[in-house]
Amino acid sequence: MTGLGIDLGSRQAKFAAIDGEQLLWLKTFDTIPFYKQYGSMRDGKLVLDFAAMGILSSEELAATPLVVTGYGRNTLDLAGGRVIPEIQAHVAGAKSQTGLTTFTLLDMGGQDSKVARVEEGILVDFAMNDKCAASSGRYLENMAKVLDISIEEMSSHHRNPVPLDATCGIFGESELIGKIIEGHPLETLCAGVNNTLIKRVAPMLRRFPLDIIILTGGVAKSPAFFELLREATGADIRVPEHPQHNGAIGCARIAGA
Repeated sequence: MTGLGIDLGSRQAKFAAIDGEQLLWLKTFDTIPFYKQYGSMRDGKLVLDFAAMGILSSEELAATPLVVTGYGRNTLDLAGGRVIPEIQAHVAGAKSQTGLTTFTLLDMGGQDSKVARVEEGILVDFAMNDKCAASSGRYLENMAKVLDISIEEMSSHHRNPVPLDATCGIFGESELIGKIIEGHPLETLCAGVNNTLIKRVAPMLRRFPLDIIILTGGVAKSPAFFELLREATGADIRVPEHPQHNGAIGCARIAGA
């Protein structure tokens, strides 16, 4: 193993291991159980029990370059690891997974969204929305609960969206309940929810070229969001093989460089 990357996300902790150019494995842990079972603070640093996770022995850990990013990166300094910004990690992951060097990256995370522009392999500009979860995967999860359906069902509808205008996740739930009472079909309610994500990331996307968009994060697995984004932007939308592990893969690539 030449590099281990960790993305400490708001919803999940994701790991990626590489050996040279080969991606060895990916692992995912839900955030709260992950910290309770495997994490502790020591001298102001986060210490992870890699052996208990079944990832690395103490000897392997000492010999493996480790890079970490993610939600909380400014407060969690991982013992034995190098901490890098999320944008740097996700750009590295997108380049590694797609082979592209010029693109606009849209990452839809668990509690934030971010857009970055890369020209000839160089990050030239970026924007983030981390003040409200209404443009994130958590918003979709909450709205699916309101509709009493799975996130997979929510993500399968994009046609004839019911207009939803609330810009706050909490107010959005109230607005959706009102639309349910009005008797709108489930399919159009789901499409409306998915379309609100487009409305919330559109202001960030407008400042960037929309030739090729690399879509990452959990929302990238939503067929409905993919179609709505393509219709709204006219861009060539690319989803890498491992969209949810993109940040961890980027960290691993940087660690192994």
